[in-house]
Amino acid sequence: MGHVELPDSDRSEPVGLAGAPRPRTVSHRPRGKALDDPWRAPTVQRERSEPVAAKRRAGWRLPAVIGAELLCLGLPAWLVLLAGGQPRAAVAAAVAALVWSGVRAARGRYADLPPDDPPGVLSTAGDWLLLVGVLAVLRTMTGDAVDPATAAVALLPGLLAGVAALGVRRLPWPGRRRTVRRVLVVGEASKVERAVRVLGSRADHPYQVVAAIPVGTAPLECEVQVPGRLAPAPADDDASTVLGGAFAHDADLALVVPGPQLSEDRLHRLSRGLHDGGLALSVLTELSGIAAGRVRPAAAAGLTLLHIAPPLRGGPQMAVKAAVDRIGAALGLLVLAPLLLLIGAAVRLGSRGPAFHRQIRHGRHNRPFTMWKFRTMVVDAESRKQQLTAANENDGPMFKMRRDPRVTGIGRLLRRTSLDELPQLLNVLRGDMSLVGPRPPLPEEVSRYDERELRRLAVRPGLTGLWQVSGRSDLSWQETVSLDLWYVDNWSVLTDMGLMARTLRAVADGRGAY
Repeated sequence: MGHVELPDSDRSEPVGLAGAPRPRTVSHRPRGKALDDPWRAPTVQRERSEPVAAKRRAGWRLPAVIGAELLCLGLPAWLVLLAGGQPRAAVAAAVAALVWSGVRAARGRYADLPPDDPPGVLSTAGDWLLLVGVLAVLRTMTGDAVDPATAAVALLPGLLAGVAALGVRRLPWPGRRRTVRRVLVVGEASKVERAVRVLGSRADHPYQVVAAIPVGTAPLECEVQVPGRLAPAPADDDASTVLGGAFAHDADLALVVPGPQLSEDRLHRLSRGLHDGGLALSVLTELSGIAAGRVRPAAAAGLTLLHIAPPLRGGPQMAVKAAVDRIGAALGLLVLAPLLLLIGAAVRLGSRGPAFHRQIRHGRHNRPFTMWKFRTMVVDAESRKQQLTAANENDGPMFKMRRDPRVTGIGRLLRRTSLDELPQLLNVLRGDMSLVGPRPPLPEEVSRYDERELRRLAVRPGLTGLWQVSGRSDLSWQETVSLDLWYVDNWSVLTDMGLMARTLRAVADGRGAY
């Protein structure tokens, strides 16, 4: 039988699972309504207090999004219909915009409006196709004279604007606050420790662990509040124990980690009890490193199946990525040409040697290529590298020193601001690299790769990537590999947009650049 330990209680004797299971009796309950309610567990979800500013943001967010989507579809549609000489262009555009908003609302795109998980590109495209179908039916019913081909062209800017707005909503704008979920982790001790450790090691998600309820008597090694425990075997008070712990620590989500002591039947009964008590439930799967967008649930013969889409290696998104790389690199070289000339002159004047440093790196499918950078070290840096091997601060094949004596004065500034990497736009233009991707490795690093690490070479290396926005040289080797492999398996055009936006903040911060 489980139990809940109540914070700020004056009880000093052990209760529940402390050596041997002991049920709570009426005489052992804490007195007073304020403490008795957590023991019984809430049956109605409480309304948590929020700052006034947060409530105001939630109040105007939905109208703002709906208004933006109406404008993004209605205005371009009106301009296209007007330019095409179609009758009643303004009325047709207004009807299309209103139907668009109705389709989005009917398909639940505005429900709760979670800012950290807006509808995906495929969902937006599906909504647009449904809009076309509804408007076609309305045209047939009303006998409208608008040309179908012109109408389809008029609606196309709305789809493009919707996809662009989707990318903007996903960008990590400065000052944007994330909706925080207060999480109570439930599971066996080892699995709880892993979940708490992983969630606590990253700040790019909305889940904050506030407490944990282990299953069984095994102690927890991680630092987390433990308001109670579940018995090793299923018990009638499993749900009330979890609900009581959630109530005591103001948690709004129970994150359950399945295991041998949390069987399918026990998990089913626990989920029913938690939902009846008004507590949201999530189940942690073993599919770590797979983006949610690649997972599609399905049902067959009463079983729940999770279909996992393969990583993107071709198709429309790859074509868009290649086009963005070439166009972005060409525009970047054109716009930044004066800055590149100034930096080159500063490098030449700052120390003896050329302005550029050429180095062999390995790219997609392990193909070697010559990578360009501004020179940030002395000319004989490579020959002096062997003398500094013992001072390597990286735990993997990469060589990194926080205070590398080979770095010049101007080179230190260029590295901190990442300006030394701008000549790699030439590599992007040539097709050797991409704007976003894994870090390009040296040949000696690749020679020490194992089978898992070689998967980093499945895509083109990038000018920036997860490794740069997550700490760069401050990361351990395994952290760098894990980030790169996540990108290799889960990249998308929208992911690249978000990473490029985060790169600006990482460069301004300068953390891990040396």
